[in-house]
Amino acid sequence: MTNTHSSFLKEMGITEWTARDGSAEVANVTQSQLVVNVAVSTESAPKAHWWFFGSQPQGDAQILFQNVIRVLGLASNEWSWKSPNDNLSKMHASENAVPLVAIAFGGPTAQKITGERDPLPQLRETILALNTGNDDEIPVVATFDLAQLATKSKDKTLLWQDLLLAKSILQNT
Repeated sequence: MTNTHSSFLKEMGITEWTARDGSAEVANVTQSQLVVNVAVSTESAPKAHWWFFGSQPQGDAQILFQNVIRVLGLASNEWSWKSPNDNLSKMHASENAVPLVAIAFGGPTAQKITGERDPLPQLRETILALNTGNDDEIPVVATFDLAQLATKSKDKTLLWQDLLLAKSILQNT
């Protein structure tokens, strides 16, 4: 493991890390939009899909998001950025039966996409459901806003706990 990877992981409170498939994965997020170019193995079909909801990160928050993608080992076809202002009734799980989980960055985002009214501290560490209005039950994990996490490094361990909860949802589906 390189010193760069090690420092990213230590910053998130992770002491040991092993690549999911043994391939080296590199992610780059551009300043103007969330575009990640990832070198992946020969697998083309995603094993799971992640939806990230929130305001588009910029600056340090964008770098933090890039590190989240790296640490999770996600290829570009395994995640997508969604706006909480998107029409949720048109969102549904894919037809190819790939497990799906959504991460809501920030309390207002979590409240908007789930219909919950509780503040973020009560929504965290709970599996919520995306309020699409149809029969799809898409699990949602609420976590801190990326801009807040970029300024409060001790909360990054709580972000990691939320990401682990989301990973456990995918492993149990």
